[in-house]
Amino acid sequence: MAELFAYTDGACSGNPGPGGWGVLLQASQAGKIVKERELSGGDGATTNNQMELMAAIMALETLDRASTLTIVTDSTYVKNGVTQWIHGWKRNGWRTSAKKPVKNAELWQRLDLAQSRHQVTWEWVK
Repeated sequence: MAELFAYTDGACSGNPGPGGWGVLLQASQAGKIVKERELSGGDGATTNNQMELMAAIMALETLDRASTLTIVTDSTYVKNGVTQWIHGWKRNGWRTSAKKPVKNAELWQRLDLAQSRHQVTWEWVK
């Protein structure tokens, strides 16, 4: 069975400002890449965190069947948000522990739904 990796990144020129996101999906068997797919997009008025979230969302939403994969991100915001903070946000009605609305809640909800049909391991890289 192939191992699936999604390498994701997002960036913004100014924050907010125009930005973009990218994904490299790779399937490998026995250490050899057997399939690759690149995804990208952007927005004229966005933030760095929104683009990081969009990269992860699109990596998951583009998969046409439930999959086991590793998502590799350089965003501690995305990794910590999806592996730690999101559980409390959901319990608190998408509010932080300080009772303030979660920033980018619509994207976090979309990411939560997108990952729900997959088995995802999140890996942070510098």
